[in-house]
Amino acid sequence: MSDTEAASRSHLAPVWFQVTDLQVASGEGCWITTVDGQRYLDFTSGIAVTSTGHSHPRVVAAIAEQAGRFVHAQVNCYRHDLLEPLAARLAELAPDDIDTFFFANSGAEATEGAVKLAKQVTGRPNVIVFQGSFHGRTHLAMAMTTSKTGYRAGHSPLPSGVFPAPFPHTVGTGLSEAQAVASALDGVRHLLASQTAPAETAAMIIEPVLGEGGYHPVPDSFLHGLRAICDEHGILLIADEVQCGFGRTGRMFHVEASGVRPDVLVMAKGIASGFPIAAIGAPGDLMARWPVGSHGGTYGGNPIGCAAALATIEVLTSDGFLDNVAARGEQLRSGLRELASTHPVVADVRGPGLMVAMELRDPHTGEPDPTGTSALIAHCRDESNVLLMNAGTWGNVIRFMPPLVVDEHEMEIALDAVGSALSAVA
Repeated sequence: MSDTEAASRSHLAPVWFQVTDLQVASGEGCWITTVDGQRYLDFTSGIAVTSTGHSHPRVVAAIAEQAGRFVHAQVNCYRHDLLEPLAARLAELAPDDIDTFFFANSGAEATEGAVKLAKQVTGRPNVIVFQGSFHGRTHLAMAMTTSKTGYRAGHSPLPSGVFPAPFPHTVGTGLSEAQAVASALDGVRHLLASQTAPAETAAMIIEPVLGEGGYHPVPDSFLHGLRAICDEHGILLIADEVQCGFGRTGRMFHVEASGVRPDVLVMAKGIASGFPIAAIGAPGDLMARWPVGSHGGTYGGNPIGCAAALATIEVLTSDGFLDNVAARGEQLRSGLRELASTHPVVADVRGPGLMVAMELRDPHTGEPDPTGTSALIAHCRDESNVLLMNAGTWGNVIRFMPPLVVDEHEMEIALDAVGSALSAVA
């Protein structure tokens, strides 16, 4: 290797996929600025993470203040003074009975921890997941992920005891919601009768809105059906709100909309506006059945993460904040549906709050259109400086996940970019 080649060689692992090759210098609100001074409207939010926007002043101030007091206070060694306040605040916001919390670093770590808790509580070995799920990239979480083979390929054998059940899809199936729900619930019952006996099933884990699987909201009736099956057999119901939690859908936690109470709640991403922290929530009597020392983590409950989370929650719960999320979500869906009326490649527009999807399918065959989806995303990026990402098993879903502080004008910029791209490439 020549000196020139050695100097230009990256020392970063190439395993990360790249949505763009942009090199960012700074971010503010819904915008990022690159090292060459270009500004982009960021509708990725770092994959639904920067809930209060980039570098929100309250979050920045909370991080800076805490960094001057304590950077790392390991919870096994000693406790810092933000652990209890954050847990108490989460108990106020979470669904009824979810009042005790374990802090972790990431969504994958939290989903694995939730399954460990379920196994301890029930004494059972197996877990049921749902087609289209994404629960993380660690080994157990990867086994629980069914949205795309690319997340799993080459890593087998994966942990056993994970059983996928049908998800009630309607788009592209010809089924009504009621038919899809009835069929999927029958599939769950068949799974319990044929592959994982109820007495061996610790938990069912579901995203109330599928994330990587295509931004499909779970019908309320399906969640109620799962709750009934779980209650019948003593199975725990885990809600994975890593992507859809913390105001993303216009509610602090989306499962609340259904009226269904989960036994365990998993949260991460938007909890701290970009600082890595996650949590598992459950009733105190369930958490008490975890043997002391059977779970832990070096960085769980990091004081800077707790400070960022508390500041984020302060912003998300301020007067009118979630009303703006609902209004901007309605603006986005209405605008996309208007575009769909003149562009038949748009097969569906869906999703609550600011967790919105636009699905592209060939208008003649009904087949997914990943090529058109990629071209549309590239056009928005290169011609309008608007950043979007795809989702779904076939890569034919554009997901809109702007920072929750997005305003009406910024939403119009994004809609104009999508309209121009549809006219140019669809």
